[in-house]
Amino acid sequence: MPEGAPEEVIIRREGRAGCITMNRPQALNALTYPMVGAIHSALDAWGRDPEVALVILDGSGGRALCAGGDLRAMYDSAPRGTAFARRFWADEYRLNAAIGRFPKPYVALMDGIVMGGGIGLSGHGSHRIVTERSQLAMPETGIGLIPDVGGTWLLAHAPGETGVYLGLVGERMRGAGTLYARFADAFVPSSRLAELSAELKAPDAGGVDGIVARFSEPPPPSDLAAHARQIDAAFRFESVEAIRDALADMGTEWALETLAELDRRSPLALKLTLAAIRNARALPSLEAALNVEYRLTVRLFDHGEFLEGVRALLVDKDKSPRWNPPDLAGVSAEMVAQFLRPLPPPDALDLAAPAG
Repeated sequence: MPEGAPEEVIIRREGRAGCITMNRPQALNALTYPMVGAIHSALDAWGRDPEVALVILDGSGGRALCAGGDLRAMYDSAPRGTAFARRFWADEYRLNAAIGRFPKPYVALMDGIVMGGGIGLSGHGSHRIVTERSQLAMPETGIGLIPDVGGTWLLAHAPGETGVYLGLVGERMRGAGTLYARFADAFVPSSRLAELSAELKAPDAGGVDGIVARFSEPPPPSDLAAHARQIDAAFRFESVEAIRDALADMGTEWALETLAELDRRSPLALKLTLAAIRNARALPSLEAALNVEYRLTVRLFDHGEFLEGVRALLVDKDKSPRWNPPDLAGVSAEMVAQFLRPLPPPDALDLAAPAG
C-alpha cells in the first residue's frame, strides 16, 4: 500500500469488542488478498484474548459491507499462472471456516451490498444483521464461477429449493427474503446501527442476543417467500435443462424473467453450481463444502470460464461473455464429474471440521 494511503481494513479494539471495518468504499469494500490475512490474524488473536467478548464487522462508505472479492486482481494474475488465484482462494476459504467456528459472538452488520466474498465474511457469523438497504446475493454464475466462500453450504440449507434458485440465478435478497433464505438473523434499521454497535461495545453490556433482540424490528416484505411454491416446483429437478423446461411450461411473468436470467449465465457454471449445492446437502460441515468449492474454482480458473466472465464484466465491459461450452448441451455429465473429482493431494484444500 502506498505510504499515506488509507488502510484497506481498519482493525481495532473498542470497549469489549474487536472491530473490523472494510475500508475500500471506492471499490464497494471489495476484499483484497492482504485484507484476508489481516482479518484472519485479528480473529486468531481475539479468539484467545479474554478481554475481547465479541467481534463486530462493518463497512465504510454507506453503500456496501463488501461487494465481493478482488476479481480484477485475479484476472490480472492469470498471465503469471494460477499460483495467486489458488493462494487467494485457499486463504480466503480458511478465513471463512475460521469465522464459522469462531468461539465468540461474531456480529456482521450487513448494510448495503453484500455479495460473493462479502457473504463469506458475514454469512457464517453467529449474528447476521440486515437493514432496509441490504442487498445480498451470490451472483457467481454470471462470471463463470460457482457460489463459493461457503456459499454452497448456505444455499444448501435454505428452505425448499430456494438455495438452488438463488445460486443459479443470482437473485438479490432484500428485507424479509434475507431472513427467509437463512442468510440473516435479524433486521435493524440502518439509522440504528451506530446505536446498536455502541451498545454492543459497552464494557458493562449484557448478552449479545438480548441486545440484538432489543434493536430488531420486522423486516420489509420480500417477494422471495411469495414465490416459494413456484421456486420449489421449477428448481426441484436434477438437471438445469429440466429446470429450464419447467420455467418455460409455467409461463408466468416471474418464470419467464427467471428463465431469461438463467440463459445469460455460464452453462458450465450453472451445471457445476447445481451439482455443488445438491452435493452440499449431504456434506457434514462448512469445511467439507469449502474443500469442494476450491476444486471447482481452481478448475474454472484453469479452464478459462472465470477469466472470460471477468473479462466481459470488468475488463472489456462488453457484457458479452463467450462461454465454453456455449450451451447446456455441451456440458456433459462426465465433464461435471471431472470438475468435481478431488484434486491431487498436494493441490487440494484439506480443511477439517473442528473436533466434537
